[in-house]
Amino acid sequence: MLVLKDFSCGYDQVRAVQDLNIHIQKGEVFALLGPNGAGKTSTILAIMGHVTTHRGQILVEGRDITHMSPVSRVGCGLALVPEGRRLFSDLNVEDNLTVGGYAFSKKQEKLQREEVYSLFPLLFERRRQLAYSLSGGEQQMLSIGRALMARPKLLLVDELSLGLMPKMVDLCFEVLTTMRDRGITILLVEQDTNRALELADNVCVLASGVTVYKGAAAGVRENETIFEKYLGIAD
Repeated sequence: MLVLKDFSCGYDQVRAVQDLNIHIQKGEVFALLGPNGAGKTSTILAIMGHVTTHRGQILVEGRDITHMSPVSRVGCGLALVPEGRRLFSDLNVEDNLTVGGYAFSKKQEKLQREEVYSLFPLLFERRRQLAYSLSGGEQQMLSIGRALMARPKLLLVDELSLGLMPKMVDLCFEVLTTMRDRGITILLVEQDTNRALELADNVCVLASGVTVYKGAAAGVRENETIFEKYLGIAD
């Protein structure tokens, strides 16, 4: 589904990530982990076309999207749940979802919106409410729902649990599990390492923009140096 080949990205002349090579299979959950400043968000934003790729290639289903516009990348099946939600705060819930489904006919958009409401019934109850007035958990539901309106093949999720109460974290991860079970490929950046490792099939750990571990998620726990030094936690 997604290949990053000899991939480096960053801002102006500053490289946030260097020589990253990952292969993500269709239907897989792949976690990109590491300490703050490791380059995780920069990688996701570069895949979406919002951060400059300095060298290397981004391939989606074998197609080179490295120099495509962000809009064209959405057309290739990518969608982003950004860190901080980044909703249209002065639009209501339903209008935010409509923005996510802009590329589809009214009929298709309506069907997809009904699907989102089935995943998040609370959004249906809040559908006329302005986004800024929602709770943090409700805003995160809406951010996920807006991304799903694009009917993505590859869902990029950046810091899903940030600032959320445990109950809302559970609900959002349940939805990711449902998406995985439906065949959607997920690239996950997540501060809650334990939750990420529970969901992920494979993992890449970054530190200062360089890969320090790559492999099965279960293998991270067996590598005490990586698990404790770079992920900042211990059993």
